[in-house]
Amino acid sequence: MTAHRTIELIAPSGYPHDPEVLQRALHRLHAQGHRVQDEVATKRRYQRFAGTDDERAADLNRLADPSRELPDVVLTVRGGYGAVRILHALDYEGLQRRLADQPVALVGHSDFTAIQLALLARAGVKTFGGPMLMSDFGAQELSEFTMHHFWSALTKPTITVTSDVPQAQPVDVSGTLWGGNLAMVASLIGTPYMPQVRGGILFVEDVNEQPFRVERMIYQLHLAGILAQQQALVLGDFSGAKAYDYDNGYDMHTVIEQMRSVIGIPVVTGLQFGHMRDMLTLPVGAHAHLVADAGGFRLMLSGYPCIG
Repeated sequence: MTAHRTIELIAPSGYPHDPEVLQRALHRLHAQGHRVQDEVATKRRYQRFAGTDDERAADLNRLADPSRELPDVVLTVRGGYGAVRILHALDYEGLQRRLADQPVALVGHSDFTAIQLALLARAGVKTFGGPMLMSDFGAQELSEFTMHHFWSALTKPTITVTSDVPQAQPVDVSGTLWGGNLAMVASLIGTPYMPQVRGGILFVEDVNEQPFRVERMIYQLHLAGILAQQQALVLGDFSGAKAYDYDNGYDMHTVIEQMRSVIGIPVVTGLQFGHMRDMLTLPVGAHAHLVADAGGFRLMLSGYPCIG
């Protein structure tokens, strides 16, 4: 069992729509002995969002206040939509001053990717792609895999992720690990919130996107010249990427092979990350060393906030 932690909630996107799931998640955190702060973020509602744009931006900007004690973990309530609406309102200079080299873990995925990449681009703040309050801590059955990897990633200075999924070509590269939800990554192209990562390892995932839509977004990254600047593209889970009759067999396997033929960098598959029950926690902005071959892959990570 992990040590008791201070966990601060933020709700930069949608509101928690299921009270039973919310109470289950909060009960679990309290029962584990954690101190949960800013539960008010779970009670706000404005249209489809967890509060107004100003309220949701304030959740993050409070972390820049030097008069407040920093929590151990900043946990995103849920994804949905709304993060992109507050990117312009974040105090990047203040967050950089307050969070740089501090043992604080900002955690979430899905829509939260927009904020993670903006923080990396504008403030150099490293965060974690990982579980969220509603979908993971509030799950009917808590995933031991997800929780083990979550606390392991946050409390150890290095992580090694392995997979036995066979890879199409040998890979041995190093660089900055970055990425997250593919739709969010693609939406930031051409904006000041897109990290200018060169020689990096880009990982992506998505949910309920047809194969052609996944391919189109990867093409957008390719045509924008972003993929050519990376060492490798690592594909996570694409839940619900279902081909239809009209597709005539054009499925995710076809998409992957097409990308391999055009983007000019290795494509590694089988990363256990995304909208899935058993998911890894990955540090966004960490140093990564990726080795892959016909027996699978190994991803070694270091240089990220560690709460010890």
